[in-house]
Amino acid sequence: MILLAKRSYFLLIIALLVAGLVSLFNVLIGLLLLLLFDVTFLGVMVIDGSKVRKNRVIISRHPLQKLSIGRENKVALSLTTKQQPAQLIIKDNYPQQFSVSVPTLETSLTAQTQQDLYYNIYPDQRGEFLWGDIRIRQLSPWALAWYDWKVPASQKVAVYPDLVGLRSLLIPLSLENTGTMRFRRRLLQGTEFSELREYVSGEDTRLINWKASARGTHPIIKVLEEEREQTLIILLDRGRLMTAQVQGLKRFDWALNSTLSLALTGLNRGDSVGIGVFDREVVTWLPPERGKSQLSKIIERLTPIQPVLLEPDYFGSVTRLVNKQHRRALVVLITDIIDKIASAELLTAMQRLRPRYLPFCVTLRDPQVDDIAHSQTETVEELYRRSVALDMLSQRQVALAQLQQKGVLVLDAPANQISEQLVERYLEIKARHLL
Repeated sequence: MILLAKRSYFLLIIALLVAGLVSLFNVLIGLLLLLLFDVTFLGVMVIDGSKVRKNRVIISRHPLQKLSIGRENKVALSLTTKQQPAQLIIKDNYPQQFSVSVPTLETSLTAQTQQDLYYNIYPDQRGEFLWGDIRIRQLSPWALAWYDWKVPASQKVAVYPDLVGLRSLLIPLSLENTGTMRFRRRLLQGTEFSELREYVSGEDTRLINWKASARGTHPIIKVLEEEREQTLIILLDRGRLMTAQVQGLKRFDWALNSTLSLALTGLNRGDSVGIGVFDREVVTWLPPERGKSQLSKIIERLTPIQPVLLEPDYFGSVTRLVNKQHRRALVVLITDIIDKIASAELLTAMQRLRPRYLPFCVTLRDPQVDDIAHSQTETVEELYRRSVALDMLSQRQVALAQLQQKGVLVLDAPANQISEQLVERYLEIKARHLL
């Protein structure tokens, strides 16, 4: 398709003005001049446009891999020019429900060159989405017309949980396991024997192995690390409260990201990790297993799951876990609460886990509520909003305090910080040998 460029509109306006001036003296001559110009201009424009057709740029989209929800994912387009330079306007047919850094790409290339163009897309939903064809407009050599065409590039792309965050977490975990952060293991003062080595000034003298020291000239210390090969069970609520939007993502998506981060950390520590997702019933159950393959299973099984507008059955889900899992385990239940009345069933369910299991309740706060509660107020409306936010946080704290009084471990953190804080708390639990 050939479209007029700015230069063409400019020339047509000039021709119209000239024809109008001539028509003041002779209407017929003015009309003939305008007709002659239009015919000539149309022929020149067709010739100009045909030059683009022979020298269209070669464009392709780099294959899109798994995208991460809540992250900026880079999309790359590869361009190659032929015998003529090219001025281009490019519109990639990305899913319209996602926000992008640059909706339309514009560039100018010299002849016989190759260049990659990039834009970032921010998915806020998980699932499978369609990228359509690439739409291109290339300016003709005389700048009279845009040649418009599309390149077939339809592709279905899956949006996963935050895989970027998982890869970032894997780096420090790998460093710990390879010994680069071995000092951390010493600070943890675990119960399992790891190795013998020379004593370093400032370390706990109670760990000196006197028999081994007697055989040499330097004190020898026992290095202990936290116990491995324990069991971690994560129960993930996908009920009504998890459908709420928090900073652009559903609360369930934040919870799912934290679930995967915790699972990765547990597996990396040698624990068996199992996952249960529930609403009125347990809709997904992965029995505890060790090894890298377990994380892949978890990601594939949990990625398609979406939250639903149903009240969760905490007690029924915990009861099913108790019937399936007989070995002692750390049971992490990720959900949200409103007040002590609404959380009564949650309290009963968490008590059901004791004393065989170590119950750990994780709740996700809305950072916006925190901001409102701690903001300065100038108007009556702002004062009212702050009062409501403070009341919500107060009732939340009462409910969490009841859980703690019954021996339940509790973590209440902003949804956008929950993954980091949950991993830190898990490592602390391991270091203190609470399990």
